[in-house]
Amino acid sequence: MPLSSTARRSAAVAAVTAAALAGALLSGTSANATTTAHTTTASSSASSRADRHLTPRTHFTMAPDGSSGKTEGGEGIPNIDSVKKTIATYYGDPGTGIADKTDSPYIREMHSIIEKQTRSLQKTYDRAVRHGEKPAIVFDADDTTLETYDMEVADMHFVFDPAEQDVWVQDQRFPATPSMVGFVAAAQEVGFTVFGLTGRNDDQKAASLANLAKVGYSGFTDDRFFTKWTGKGASQQPSYVTCATAKCTTVEYKALTRKHIEQDLGYDITLNVGDQWSDLQGGFADDTLKLPNPTYYLPSADLPGVREPELAPRTSFRMAADGSSGRTQGGERIPNIDSVKATIATYYGDPGTGIADKTDSPYIREMRSIVARQIPTVAAACTAADRRHRNPAIVLDADDTTLWTYDMEVADMHFVFDPTEQDEWVQDERFPATPAMTNLVSVAERSGCTVIGLTGRNEAQQTATIENLHRVGFPQFAAEQDGNRTYFTKWTGTGTSQQPSYVHCVTAKCTTIEYKSQTRAYIESRAGGGYDVVANVGDQYSDLIGGSADRSVKLPNPTYYLP
Repeated sequence: MPLSSTARRSAAVAAVTAAALAGALLSGTSANATTTAHTTTASSSASSRADRHLTPRTHFTMAPDGSSGKTEGGEGIPNIDSVKKTIATYYGDPGTGIADKTDSPYIREMHSIIEKQTRSLQKTYDRAVRHGEKPAIVFDADDTTLETYDMEVADMHFVFDPAEQDVWVQDQRFPATPSMVGFVAAAQEVGFTVFGLTGRNDDQKAASLANLAKVGYSGFTDDRFFTKWTGKGASQQPSYVTCATAKCTTVEYKALTRKHIEQDLGYDITLNVGDQWSDLQGGFADDTLKLPNPTYYLPSADLPGVREPELAPRTSFRMAADGSSGRTQGGERIPNIDSVKATIATYYGDPGTGIADKTDSPYIREMRSIVARQIPTVAAACTAADRRHRNPAIVLDADDTTLWTYDMEVADMHFVFDPTEQDEWVQDERFPATPAMTNLVSVAERSGCTVIGLTGRNEAQQTATIENLHRVGFPQFAAEQDGNRTYFTKWTGTGTSQQPSYVHCVTAKCTTIEYKSQTRAYIESRAGGGYDVVANVGDQYSDLIGGSADRSVKLPNPTYYLP
């Protein structure tokens, strides 16, 4: 049962308690905690100035293997929704999952890359012939000669499904990768022999060759198109591929196949073309051409004793939160979505199951650090405002501010939000508490603050949300306290659940910022209880923008972005 305001005020000794608790929490914190935003907003102009600081980062350092999740705070990890938007912009995808086939930053970049490479074909060919060699060029398939974007995004939503991929392969649905039909034709006209070398399997070989021919390629023949063995029937590992373990890596398979082309078939591979670094590693080619592809990442260790640091992804990125960087950043400069997923998993201590570690992880340590730093400040603000009879309150968002959604977002939805499935989780009250936040909320209440919830969840989910909060250690939340509404959910537009009079929006559909900032203003108004919001806590910048709070506390969350 929530404490009455009188009981809270009589218990306003929490400043000392908070300092002690903060010290205890600090013993298990990370040095890499994100910086929280804190601003004093006494007027609309002050709010405007404060909002300028409430913006996502645009510079990131990210290793391709996900290891940056151990060292980068949550704000330093590229947000997966922003990555998706950036990729969509790059491919000219208007939000349907279908790439523009006429013009896009991707098409223009491919044209530039291939135009430059085409100019060197004759010179490269002539040099090889002078040395008595048979010049050849090797091409990967997916996203080197055939473009998979529509399958990866519109169909699979960046969650690869091998059975569905086989349907696309057998149906020969893939268009040609931009500019590549012309490049292959130009190479053949000069005199190069062309080879295909793909991770597709032998059962997909005939359909792959037919797809290539259908979209305009010539020169790829059955004997010069290498697919991977299935291990069934006659489709067995060839003698020229020997691997360190029973399951060959991509680099072992591709590099040793190129070795076979050169040493057994007698060709000189003057150029090896691929969209993955693992297409290019391992040698047996005079030169390599990396094509851009941020839509998936297929890592593979290099051959034993071989070091090729130049054949590795970049680790520094610039990315705007709204996806606009896809217009200006080339494909290699866009954070690869698979590397982003791996980084997020590392940060949350997820071993690959989609389930976050609930005991210890970089995320948990960062949350403890943030809360430990915020507790003394929030407690002092609550206590001081209470002593001055200013009716202090702390406002908190729900998802990933007080209730932790990672397992739903990843294990269940695979980063593809499903509102129907989300409602099942809400009604079943499945969410654990966000790490360390029960401490902050408890100290705030004991220091004299009323605890108020403000979430984008809807009114049909309010009861289940409050019950979930109580169940995981937040007894302070209630639909009403002291005769005032103190848990705010969004209207559904059906029945009595309608947009309140204190929320005015530019269009029929209110933005998150319109809804939340005007609700905070209402909370501070006489009609809403006349509270002084001393702290506003959220995991999204849209939870915080718009003023009506003395202090904004941003919690880390790279798993989705709500502008």
